[in-house]
Amino acid sequence: MKVYFHQDFYQVYAAEPAADSGRMEAIVTKIQSDVEFVTPKPAREQDIAVVHTEQHIAWVKKQGLYEIAALAAGAAIETAISGLEEPCFGLIRPPGHHASADSCWGFCYFNNMAISLEVLQKNNRIQSAYILDIDMHYGDGTENIMRDKDYITVHNIETNDRNLFMKEIEEAMEICKSDMIGISAGFDNHIEDWGGVLHTSDYFEIGCLVRKAAQRNKGGCFGLLEGGYNHNVLGQNVLALIRGLSNNG
Repeated sequence: MKVYFHQDFYQVYAAEPAADSGRMEAIVTKIQSDVEFVTPKPAREQDIAVVHTEQHIAWVKKQGLYEIAALAAGAAIETAISGLEEPCFGLIRPPGHHASADSCWGFCYFNNMAISLEVLQKNNRIQSAYILDIDMHYGDGTENIMRDKDYITVHNIETNDRNLFMKEIEEAMEICKSDMIGISAGFDNHIEDWGGVLHTSDYFEIGCLVRKAAQRNKGGCFGLLEGGYNHNVLGQNVLALIRGLSNNG
């Protein structure tokens, strides 16, 4: 599987858990023997502006975070494009699902998922899309940006019950008819992370369910890194999702 990753994502660009030293290294170490790394380019400002206001882009620049946030957005776009042909993953930071059009919080600056899908849709690469957000925290930024767009469904899993969590995804993927499925892949719901809900095997199963739905729809699928803060388990959880997405069974 192709994984879009840039060495600059190793940077500690802010004093926050998403930017912690060692976080990306913990993932790369676990997945490197299973994947093909692809080096992405930053998003063009005009692509970021399909989602965010001029004022918000200016604010991110003022914080000194534009370059790293634009790189994450660019990697998300390239991941989504590649996802049209085969499952793939964007190993990116800063995350994005708490970024709205003109504001942000929760370690996010630009909404990577929204930017990537809007670019695809505006270039007539997709007609419909489904965002499955499995992060511990509700992806309010993605909801704010995308809720009024008739081509897209945004699905945040909110239950704290493991069985209900997995059942909800299984049922959703059984009826999903979108030609692109994007996973806002937060791993902070793991049993040994902040949420304490999911097991590593569940991420593999989520990947399998999404891949199966994409195959049935003759469409694409991809994942983008959001949360996940226990470095001791983060890598194995990302690997599990990647292997599930890669599964042809």
